[in-house]
Amino acid sequence: MSGPSLVVERRRADVAPVTAIVQPPALPHEALGGGVLLIQPRKYGDERGYFSETFHVDKWQAIGVTDVFVQDNQSHSAAVGTVRALHYQLPPFAQAKLVRVLQGRVLDVAVDIRRSSETFGKVFSAELTADGGEQMYVPAGFAHGFSTLEPDTVVAYKVSAVYDKQSERGIRWNDPALSIDWRVDGSSVTLNARDREHPLLTDQADLFD
Repeated sequence: MSGPSLVVERRRADVAPVTAIVQPPALPHEALGGGVLLIQPRKYGDERGYFSETFHVDKWQAIGVTDVFVQDNQSHSAAVGTVRALHYQLPPFAQAKLVRVLQGRVLDVAVDIRRSSETFGKVFSAELTADGGEQMYVPAGFAHGFSTLEPDTVVAYKVSAVYDKQSERGIRWNDPALSIDWRVDGSSVTLNARDREHPLLTDQADLFD
């Protein structure tokens, strides 16, 4: 009778304990359409202030941000009502962007310029704030821009291709066909000369297929 008992005991000893793997909750996000995402990284606060993970390749990939980012950019806009728009680069330097605000507040805007897309010509937008920590993911194939809603706004964004001057293109910020409400006074908007001269969407020959 002792033989079978010893065998059972050995088998039990050979069985490794099962450890439950608890998956962390998915990164909070909202699909705005066309692949554009509004992302809400978590903030953990205590008496010192807060900590936030603003990018983690595995967690961002899990919600669809699979691009490899190769350059980080940062801009400062002094005046309320500054508009930087609508910009993109052509392949092979087409850029996906992951945008957030370090100081102040913006209306972030993406326009689908992929001719074969079901959302071609549609506008997707979201307010991004330094206090809230929101991010907007803009896939390649979109024209992108933002307007500042507070003075001294600082915007930071990752891009999936390096800057290439020869690949730069743009769409007019106030194209009537797009009807973008930039939430700024059009008579006092701050723009550079280049952004004032971009063609309308219907006149821009260099788009995406």
